Amino acid sequence: MIPERKIFTISDVSKWEKSQAYRDYVGLILFLNEAVKNKPNKTECHTSDITNGILKLLDRLNVFVDETPPIDQPQRFGNKAFRIWMEKVTNEAQSLLKEALPEKFHSFIPEIRAYIIESFGNSTRIDYGSGHEMAFLMFLCCLFKIEAFLAEDQTAVVLKVFNSYIDLVRRLQITYRMEPAGSHGVWSLDDFQFVPFIFGSSQLMGMS
Repeated sequence: MIPERKIFTISDVSKWEKSQAYRDYVGLILFLNEAVKNKPNKTECHTSDITNGILKLLDRLNVFVDETPPIDQPQRFGNKAFRIWMEKVTNEAQSLLKEALPEKFHSFIPEIRAYIIESFGNSTRIDYGSGHEMAFLMFLCCLFKIEAFLAEDQTAVVLKVFNSYIDLVRRLQITYRMEPAGSHGVWSLDDFQFVPFIFGSSQLMGMS
């Protein structure tokens, strides 16, 4: 099943908050948050073949950045080379997921592909925000739901996979001068990210 957008109005948000998908999303964050309590980023942890496969996928997307330098343009923000990068991601996502996941999970790729493509920003506006970050978390949630990721992977999913994702999107934001998708100014810790502050506060627990 390919995901479809269901939230169009404020009233739709209340439906989302009552949905199983919402419970799965919040549950995933709490589950992962618990796994990294008092654990620095360099903590040794179990790393499965699936984890390594997703890390290789993210490495490949980094190579796409190397291959797609910013173009000269009069606009200060929103470098249009990002659209070329996103086109590569969209075109290659299915084959990259097939390389990252064992064959028994390939039937789920049409659904999880939609989430990974939405994880890096909007190619029309050339912006990025916490909704794109959320798409990546839903991608991770799907991998847990189909049991590609197992409980013993939870620490590596934060310390290796999610952190690698954050490194990549930070690079995209800087390289292509991306705009924040809905800045909240002083009311937000960061114009682009949200969840790293949740995981980071858990990692700092018990540290002096």
